[in-house]
Amino acid sequence: MSDQRAELAALVVSSEQLSWQERALCAQTDPEAFFPEKGGSTREAKRVCLSCEVRSECLEYALAHDERFGIWGGLSERERRRLKRRTA
Repeated sequence: MSDQRAELAALVVSSEQLSWQERALCAQTDPEAFFPEKGGSTREAKRVCLSCEVRSECLEYALAHDERFGIWGGLSERERRRLKRRTA
């Protein structure tokens, strides 16, 4: 029974850690803007990110989980890679 409690506790903690996603402005907009095709514009997604209250949490999540696609925290995958190299 203690294994089940530990699993449940992990799920609760996990959902609390991701609660920022519910407040993200991107959740209220077209997701395709945040995952443009190669060569597509990222301008609209980055504009949304600029005024988003959870931008830092979003970027932190993307860096921690090695998100390789899309705009996260106002940065493209290339920009996140560059940021990781500078801070390493």
